[in-house]
Formats: sequence, structure tokens, C-alpha cells
Amino acid sequence: MQKELDRMTQDELGRLFPIKLSEPDPRWPSLFTAEKKIIEQALGNGNIIRIEHIGSTAVPSLISKPTIDMLLEIPENTDIKQLTEYFEAIGYHGIAQPEKPAPHMMFAKGYKNKGIVGQTYHVHLRYQGDWDELYFRDYLRMNPGPAAEYARLKVELAKAFRYDRDGYTDAKTTFVKQICALARKKTGG
Repeated sequence: MQKELDRMTQDELGRLFPIKLSEPDPRWPSLFTAEKKIIEQALGNGNIIRIEHIGSTAVPSLISKPTIDMLLEIPENTDIKQLTEYFEAIGYHGIAQPEKPAPHMMFAKGYKNKGIVGQTYHVHLRYQGDWDELYFRDYLRMNPGPAAEYARLKVELAKAFRYDRDGYTDAKTTFVKQICALARKKTGG
């Protein structure tokens, strides 16, 4: 019997789910919209402040891992245990993220012990705030030069960190922070 995902080492997870980039897919925005509706129905309006499409799949013409990333803002009084049950009922798996902002977790869908099954989704859970992910997305949408530079970086890092998802993400951090700082400066945020 295969190990459950939450019992696998980072190395095992990296081998099972290597970094694979895809050319832009015009279906990504509609996949986000459809999944957003599923989440809204499962969670109910009282648990949602807003849901935004973030990450590279939210930037037209940007190469990306074909995972739809979402930022879900929730009220601070949300019952996280109950929210987790709602997500599990629609096929998501909770992942603790102690290094991320409160409530320190995300939900993922499409990952099974045998590999990826169907479309993958990541829902990054946050309390209401002013999030860099939105500045980064909007800046790349409006600035093709930095978006192309980011695409080149991603291709290079996907080769170097093919089986190390955390390494891949960490290696992009400097670029992402620079773009966020530029975006905040430009918008006065």
C-alpha cells in the first residue's frame, strides 16, 4: 500500500510531483471561475471575504506549472476545523504552512499517492489583508518585460529544481520580492 501524502518526505513528494511547466492555457481563468463557484457553494458566504486568482496561471501568456492558485481571505473568527471539513468534502487536502501568514495553511486538490489526477488547485488561506500575491499578479499582467524575465527564471529553475518544489519556490523569492516592492511603490501600496 502506498504511503499517504502527508506521511511522505519532501524528497518522495518531489519525485512524485516534479516541477513541470506548461505553455499558457486560455482555459486557466475559466477553470479558476468554475472552482471558485464550487468553493463558494461549499463554504458559504459567511466564511469568505474574497477569492482571487493568483500565481502564474492568472497572468495571460505566462509559462506556468498548470496549477490554479487562489488567495482565499476569510474572517478571523472562522472555524478552521469546520472549514477544513468543507474543503475535504470537495476533494481538497489541508497542508499546514507555519511559515506563511495566519492561519498558516493551504488546501490542495488533484494530488494523489499515484501522482496528479485531473486539474490541480492550491487555495492559500489568509485573513483579510494587503497581500503581495495580488501586487505581483497585477504588476506582471501590466508589464510584459518583467513577466518575460520571470518566465525565463522559471524555466531555468524548473531544470535546476525539478524534484525540489520548495527549492524551486525559494529560488524565485528574490525576484518576487523585487517585483512586489516595485508594484507597491508604483501604486502607493
